[in-house]
Amino acid sequence: MANIAATIITIGDELLIGQTIDTNSAWIAQRLNEIGISILRRVAVADQKDEILKALNEEQQSADILLITGGLGPTSDDITKPLLCSYFNGKMVRSERVETHIRELFGRLNRPIIERNLMQADVPDVCTVLFNRMGTAPGMWFERNGKIFVSMPGVPVEMMVIMQDEVIPRLQQGLTTDAIVHKTTVTAGEGESFIAEKLMGFEERLPAHIRLAYLPDFSIVKLRLTGTGGDPAVLEQEVTALQQELVSILGNIVVATSDLTMEQLLGQTLVGSGSRIGIAESCTGGYIGHCITQVSGSSEYFMGSVVSYDNSIKEKVLGVSAATLDAHGAVSEETATEMVLGALRVLDVDFALATTGVLGPGGGTDRVKVGTVWMAVASKERVVTKMFYFRYDRQRNKEIAAKMGMLFLWRFINNKL
Repeated sequence: MANIAATIITIGDELLIGQTIDTNSAWIAQRLNEIGISILRRVAVADQKDEILKALNEEQQSADILLITGGLGPTSDDITKPLLCSYFNGKMVRSERVETHIRELFGRLNRPIIERNLMQADVPDVCTVLFNRMGTAPGMWFERNGKIFVSMPGVPVEMMVIMQDEVIPRLQQGLTTDAIVHKTTVTAGEGESFIAEKLMGFEERLPAHIRLAYLPDFSIVKLRLTGTGGDPAVLEQEVTALQQELVSILGNIVVATSDLTMEQLLGQTLVGSGSRIGIAESCTGGYIGHCITQVSGSSEYFMGSVVSYDNSIKEKVLGVSAATLDAHGAVSEETATEMVLGALRVLDVDFALATTGVLGPGGGTDRVKVGTVWMAVASKERVVTKMFYFRYDRQRNKEIAAKMGMLFLWRFINNKL
């Protein structure tokens, strides 16, 4: 077996200026890892001929497979297809299958078709056409000097179907690769440095074909063990045993032994339990409810969220007293406590979470700094409160507050507070 490495090249000015977020690379990397192909590099380049050629020439020196996305549209700034045609010394020919598909697609949509649309069916005669059932731009497969070059549209849904329908099956049929096994452990409550100190001896004992990576986030550190080897079953057992040893060393800071988001972790705890949860959100503006409902099956345990952004809603819906708001302010332990008790009552749930804070950039006072968030979690038996301070921009603060709120609630439900 062999260790096959790939580079992902994403083409588009919109990626470099931040107008479009590159989600394609992450998805492609996950799919390749599943079939034993490791990712060597991810490279983003502008819609410029010289930059694309430079990336192609440089990356094929070390990668076995180059996966390229973007630049296959019908407009003048989409230069990938003619560039690849020239690069592989080909000439453009029309694919009858692609042209028929385009005509059928426009017919179903009852839209007029012009020659520019039909030109999407023109492909280099030196490539294998990869059919795109979701769009008009086909993918293209080239081979040279033992290297594989695959060009696909940048539109995520079109890239995904080409990968699933065409690219992955061809790679599995033509390549023999080492197995790759990942095992992720999620921890909370200790920083990366403290965890690394605890794991020093463990890391020193790791065999050469297994690596440990630290993936820190705010108050959460994911630890990923990655192993490569010839026998998938043996490798799976080996990495699983090492993960069990790691979990034993770290003890109660471990919150999950698979790569779960906080909303998935919360759902995993609640599904099938019969317990129901609800949220009272002020500063997070419904974002926690949005995250929880991203999980399929969340209707089994999530009753709803009261977005009490204005103080009048805190009073009228959740029953927060005007006296509490006057004496302590909206961002206070006292208000968070009354919000969470109101959520328990109004939403008729077993567990509730409340958030109230100032996420910035404005809104701070001498008493309450920007980034301050009070949270409360409660059941019918008890209430626990905690103050957090987040130091980033408004969007990042909201995302962190949501994540920490769900972790706070998870710990409360699991009697870890």
